[in-house]
This record gives sequence, structure tokens and C-alpha cells, in this order.
Amino acid sequence: MNQDDRILEARGITPAQVETQLRQLRAGFPWLRIEAPATPGNGILCPDAAARERYVKIWNDYLADGAKVVKMVPASGAASRMFKNLFAFVSGDSAEPDTPFMRDFFAGMADFPFFSILDDKCRELYGLGIKELVDARRHRDVVAALIMEQGLNYGAWPKALLPFHRHDGKLRTALEEHLAEGAQYAAGSDGVVRLHFTVSTEHIPAVKALIEKAVPALEQEYGCRYDISLSVQKPSTDTVALGPDGQLYRENGEIFFRPGGHGALIENLGEIDGDVIFIKNIDNVVPDSRRASTIEYKKALGGVLVETRRQIDHWLGLLRTSLPSRPVLNEILDFLRDTLFIRVPGASAMDDLELADFLLCKLDRPLRVCGMVRNEGEPGGGPFLVYGSDGTVSPQILESTQIDPANPATPALLKGVTHFNPVDLAVSIKDMEGDSFDLADFVDPQTGFISSKSRKGVEIKALELPGLWNGAMSDWNTIFLEVPADTFNPVKTVNDLLRPAHQA
Repeated sequence: MNQDDRILEARGITPAQVETQLRQLRAGFPWLRIEAPATPGNGILCPDAAARERYVKIWNDYLADGAKVVKMVPASGAASRMFKNLFAFVSGDSAEPDTPFMRDFFAGMADFPFFSILDDKCRELYGLGIKELVDARRHRDVVAALIMEQGLNYGAWPKALLPFHRHDGKLRTALEEHLAEGAQYAAGSDGVVRLHFTVSTEHIPAVKALIEKAVPALEQEYGCRYDISLSVQKPSTDTVALGPDGQLYRENGEIFFRPGGHGALIENLGEIDGDVIFIKNIDNVVPDSRRASTIEYKKALGGVLVETRRQIDHWLGLLRTSLPSRPVLNEILDFLRDTLFIRVPGASAMDDLELADFLLCKLDRPLRVCGMVRNEGEPGGGPFLVYGSDGTVSPQILESTQIDPANPATPALLKGVTHFNPVDLAVSIKDMEGDSFDLADFVDPQTGFISSKSRKGVEIKALELPGLWNGAMSDWNTIFLEVPADTFNPVKTVNDLLRPAHQA
């Protein structure tokens, strides 16, 4: 066995997989054929207050009946991008804030949740507090104390472990806020709140330590018990890259691998045992005092999912026991069109048996309900109605890199986008018998991404797997549900913590 084979075997990757990735990197991925953006009334469900109340009741009753609910939070990686501007300032030439971002950072310093911790660290390192250092024009020392290794080292921590808010005079990290949030809409009838965090291997000890420290107080505050599990992104989902010469990129003679993106987490998701699983990013949390809207709409997402799952199971029961009459088959087609927003242009040409088999295949799939926020300039992929390989049109979440910029129709399509994807999902990954689907069967491998990266001064072409809520869920049944903007409060940069939504 040569060195390459040993490395591949250790990662659980086959030579055939590497060859496939190399072909994808060299050939690229096809553009998706889009019919239209999903909009209210045409792909996006916009329930009024009465409908939301009904969905919330469905969800509350579902929990009371003993459903097993899990909240999954992708929490891998360091928060270095959150502090990108601060790293640039520390390594720059200016001793004082020289950009609007850095001026805002210092102007809002006292409102950051970590202010007192940073002040203590500055006194430990320099013998002066933040105010004294700023008065002495030692702004870079303050920033270094926050992000560098000799200080708090926040630039190397994962967002999960960073203080996001103050709560009753105490700090709460992003991870703790997810624990608190989960207790408010995902507690089972047994009082257990189940959460699953995906983390990086190097952060597992620190995450476990925080959980052990935080859970007792949170259990007492919310009257619940926590069942928390962790997983890591599997090495078998890492991808190769191409060097400038178009050949497999290596370092020190060994094949270079990099994480394949959040789409790799489809395997982690598939291993979670839950009747309903909520998915939400680690940085999208608010304090308790600002969480009422989030709780209502999380329950609404769950209620829509439960109601739709029951309707699907009803139709599957008919299709599996006998050949329904044509009027009943047409009712199921109407359900696909009106509830799942799936259009089947060739349905009229199918005989009854063909149509029944087709409908059975379309219904017997994982289901997701995805929150969508009105587009007000925030980043995020968008909801579209997209043609599949079988000619049907269905709702999909797309990134801009999947849309052909050279297509004359693209500007009009993008102009018509009304909502964006905040990564706020409720999913069902079990069939009507309660067995988990093999989620790998529902990934569209032709929806990956290719990005250019700089690696030790070398420009490489990197392969991203089909995104978790993009191509990795392409062949799922999908409903888009409008949720308000106040349910989306991500912390992409440290200054986002100064927004009103993050002030208790």
C-alpha cells in the first residue's frame, strides 16, 4: 500500500471518490434551471395570525403527545472571521481607529458583553484598564488583549464559547443561549430538551466543560433536563483541491484535504434520532427578553411540519394499499401543487399506475419547513422554484454561485427575489413507519461549489460539497414559511453584538 492509499484509508475515502472530486473540480457544476423566485403565494406560505395560532397549537399538542424533538446547531470552527477587522487593525499601521468599523467598536465598547472581562485582562497584561489605555492612545493593545493568544484569545475560539449577552448580570455564551432557547419550544412531555452540536475536534474539551458548568443553572431556571450530544464533521467528507497546474494539490508530498463545507453535516444530521429536528446556526440567538417572536415562529415551523407530515402519510397510506382512482390521484397532485409547490407538467400523459408510482416516489421523502425572511439587505441564499432532472418544478434554496450570471434572464430573476434564507429549519427525516431515511439518497451531487482559495501563498481550486440546506436537501419535500426579520439576528462580526437585538 502506497502513501496515498494509506492516507485515504485512514480518512475513509476511496480512490474513486478522489477521482470523482477531481473531475468535478476540472469540469465544474452545471447551472441550475430556474423557473422563478419563490414569492408569497407562489412558493412561500405567509400565515396570518389565526393560522399561526393554529400551527402553534398543533405543535404544543404534538409535544404533549410525547414526540421526540432535537435541536441541531452547527457550531464548528473558530470565530476568526468575526474578528477579521480587529486582526487587520492590530497588524496595521494606525495606532488609533482609522475605519468606521473600528470607531464603532470603541464607541460601543462598554456595551459589549465581554467588556468587564476584557477590562480585567487589560489590567492583568498592562496594568491599565480599557479607559486608561484608550486615553493613552493604546487602542491596539486593547484589541490585542481581546483577540490574540496572549490575551483572551477570542480570535481562536469557536462562536459557541464566546459571550454573546448579559443575562441578569451574568454572561451567556452563544451555546448557552441555544440551550435556553431550546427549553422554550423543544422540551418534550418528559421535560427533556435534546440538543446536538456539531463541533471541531479541537474544541470538544472546552465545549464539554462549558456544558457541564452551565447546565445545572439552566435546568433550574427553565424547569427542564438537558440531553446534549456532540459530533464532528467526518474526515471522510473532506475534499481535495487543484493546484495552479490543474493537478491534485499536495503539501510536503501528501494529498491536501480540506473540510467539504456544511454540506458534509448531512451525515451528522442523518444519525440524529428525532421525530422532528430543528436546525439553526450557532450565531443566530438573542437574549430571553427579545425571544418571544422566535419562540412563536419556531412553534409555527414545527406545526406546519407536523400537519404536512400527517397529510403526506395519509396519501402514502392510500398509495401503498391499493391503486387509487384517477380523481384521488388528481387530489394528490393538487396537494403536491398547492402545499408542496411541486408542479408536474407531464402528469396528464401518465396512466394511473405510472402516476401512482410517481406520486409515491415524490411523497416518500424527507420533509423540511424552511423559514424565509423578507429581503432587507441581509446576506443569505434565496428561495427559488427550480426545475429538476425529471422535469418537475420544486422549491429549492440557492446560492448566487448556482445561478448563471451570463443568462440574460438572471437579472430579472434576482430582482424578483423577495426573501432570503436565514437557516431556520424544522425537518422530518423519518418515514411513516418511523425508520430514518438514508439522507445520502436525496443529495444532488451536481450542486456543489468550486471556490478559489489562497493556501500558503498558492492559489488553489477548492471543492465544496452540496450545501446542507442547498443541494444536500435538493430531493426533499420543501415548504417555505415567511418568518419576521426579528427572528434573524446573526453575529457575523463582533460589532453585530452592539445591535439592539443583542442588548438585553
